[in-house]
Amino acid sequence: MRPPFVRPKVADLVFRLYDRPLHPELFDVLLAKAVRRDGYTFTARLTATGHVLGWTDGRVHIEEVTATADMDLPATGKRLGHRFEASRTARCTFPGGVRYQVSSQLETLHPEQFAHVHEELALEGARKGLAFHCKSENRLSLSPLGVVIATAVPSGLSVTAYHTFPDEFSLIKTQSLIEWE
Repeated sequence: MRPPFVRPKVADLVFRLYDRPLHPELFDVLLAKAVRRDGYTFTARLTATGHVLGWTDGRVHIEEVTATADMDLPATGKRLGHRFEASRTARCTFPGGVRYQVSSQLETLHPEQFAHVHEELALEGARKGLAFHCKSENRLSLSPLGVVIATAVPSGLSVTAYHTFPDEFSLIKTQSLIEWE
């Protein structure tokens, strides 16, 4: 039997972007899905610390990660990194005309508002993407939630990930856009 799920504190989390794949065994993967279309492969993994998103067209590889700052992640291939604070944006270019941009946001809400947003995200994630409820020890409280929604756009892929932290009434949101020529 798996031990009870414990979501790390928001203050312990970091965002990382790599230009290479990372070994899956580095992460406690809770749920995963891969999609192949239009010459690329996109893989979404919901993890105990958030997500690992991978995109490749066979020439370029992009790996986006939310992890704890103390995780032993490689320095090789790291293109971006930051802690989650109010909001941040960043961009990278890759060979072959591939462009990546990300916006990350941390929001702390009033408890009633948090409960409403949490419920909406659970429904939207189940309808449009990949969603995982991280069951907590207290069956009466909200359980941490991870959601990834990917949408194909002309010459690109838009990915939105949400992670809820019920004990802190907080929500992390990342919006990533990968574009190619």
